[in-house]
Amino acid sequence: MKVCSYKGFSLVILLRDEHCPPHVHVDASTWSARFKFNFWHNGVELWDVIPHSRRPPLAVLEGLRQALRQAAHLRRARGIWWNKLQTVCLNHQLWDWQNNEVVMVKRIVSTTCMIDSACYEPMENKTRLTLMGTPEGVEIEL
Repeated sequence: MKVCSYKGFSLVILLRDEHCPPHVHVDASTWSARFKFNFWHNGVELWDVIPHSRRPPLAVLEGLRQALRQAAHLRRARGIWWNKLQTVCLNHQLWDWQNNEVVMVKRIVSTTCMIDSACYEPMENKTRLTLMGTPEGVEIEL
């Protein structure tokens, strides 16, 4: 499903056989790229370009990344992902209460808790986390 366009390129979420992490695809005639987004902050990053030997100019890749990063486009991408897959790809990752971020296992500290479940609320543009061993959850306004 199309999320947005940039200079004739469509950024799309495939609705068949999709997998975590949340991402969009851009398919050109000689290359394809994927950009990762998430449900706990508004950053977007280039995941990969195939084949590497036919990469488009960096300005094109950055333009695509910035297009997806626009609030309306990112919200649409999250809504499509959530409605199709019913996951925000955060279950069983670690949440750091102090820094308000998902952390890698190597950074476990006393302020981290395992994410038991997570859901996205498209109408409110919020992610809600349920954490293991704590009565409190986390609400992330995007």
